[in-house]
Amino acid sequence: MDSSGNSSIQFRLPKEQKEQFMLACRENNVTASSILKDLVSNYVSISGKPNESTAKSSKKTSRKKTKRKLFTIGEMYCGPGGIGLAAKNSGLTYRKQNYGFTHSWATDHHGDTCMTYKNNIVSPNSKCQVIHSEIQELKLKKLPLVDGFLYGFPCNDFSNVGESKGLKGKFGPLYSYGVKYINYANPKFIFAENVSGIASANSGQAFKKILAELSQAGKYGYDLTAHLYKFEEYGIPQARHRYIVVGFRKDLRLKFKVPKPDGNIMTARMAIERPPIPEDAPNQELTKQSQTVVERLKHIRAGENAWTADLPKHLQLNVKGARMSMIYKRLDPNKPAYTVTGSGGGGTHVYHWSEPRALTNRERARLQTFPDDFNFFGSKESVRRQIGMAVPVKGVQIILEAVLKTFAGKTYPYVEQNINLENQLDLI
Repeated sequence: MDSSGNSSIQFRLPKEQKEQFMLACRENNVTASSILKDLVSNYVSISGKPNESTAKSSKKTSRKKTKRKLFTIGEMYCGPGGIGLAAKNSGLTYRKQNYGFTHSWATDHHGDTCMTYKNNIVSPNSKCQVIHSEIQELKLKKLPLVDGFLYGFPCNDFSNVGESKGLKGKFGPLYSYGVKYINYANPKFIFAENVSGIASANSGQAFKKILAELSQAGKYGYDLTAHLYKFEEYGIPQARHRYIVVGFRKDLRLKFKVPKPDGNIMTARMAIERPPIPEDAPNQELTKQSQTVVERLKHIRAGENAWTADLPKHLQLNVKGARMSMIYKRLDPNKPAYTVTGSGGGGTHVYHWSEPRALTNRERARLQTFPDDFNFFGSKESVRRQIGMAVPVKGVQIILEAVLKTFAGKTYPYVEQNINLENQLDLI
């Protein structure tokens, strides 16, 4: 600062630009400092001059400002947004840094599902791409590179409900498209989800093959943690058991640990009635039940199904072969619900514990921990499919926030994974 109270500001210009600037000043018989003063003055007048208190406040804010680290993610077979909403809601502040996820792309083959995802997960100003396409027709190398790759590959051929063809079925091999993307993109972490039946498909060889390929994928390979999660142990109002595999790229030297269940139990009644579902909530249409179904349900008590209830002969089902326990099964209001499914004929819609009816889609969505303002698009059966194929939002959020903690180096209570990877990866 000189005697007149003026202070100096120094800045750098490329050599060629500096020479051109000085030459222009000489030709116009002006000094460089006078031009720069005018530029600064004009900028301040346009921007607004901060007062002293604002300046002091700004200094304090800048000193306290928390850095932000957002991991880009892409989802394959994204579904309606169970994983997507969990990622959107996940966050962590640790050592003056905020951690979270930002969506880059998502893809699914089902049109209504893509519409649901786009309208509930993608923010208005987001550049996230939601791609409606069969995976076989998708050009994987045109998908943006991301930090995290998440997919719940189709479970139809691994499910305990159905023929369970495994890798020999139509849907079983679809996991391989995720491996192909990982080989191309080398994301920092991967998240894969599937039904509990995958462990027994093809006499256990399907799961081994999938784990082996994920472990070896990409340039560096992945350090995997595989665990069968029982979501009811994590406060989810549904006995939904899913294998989830989380892997960190081996060069990062990070190891995911399974978050410890909190032990809180949420019952079906708590989930559906507390608080009551708003009258204007979307997807709350009742199913029209036939008089026979209504009469049958009146004879089935809470927790019973069509086989365990004492039904009059004219209301009994004449079914040959396997008798699935979910058929016309009423919920037990004092326990978590049984698994919500996305398909199936009569008797598979999940039934209220006291009223002689199937649950509404909104009630099913609550069992999957979707908020009431999450609007599913499509027909009533399409919405049922979407809800049944989804993953419980709050359950996945617990896992994804543990991913953020792992990146941040923050410890958290954990349990050992219940899958012995040394045995599973003996194909390598």
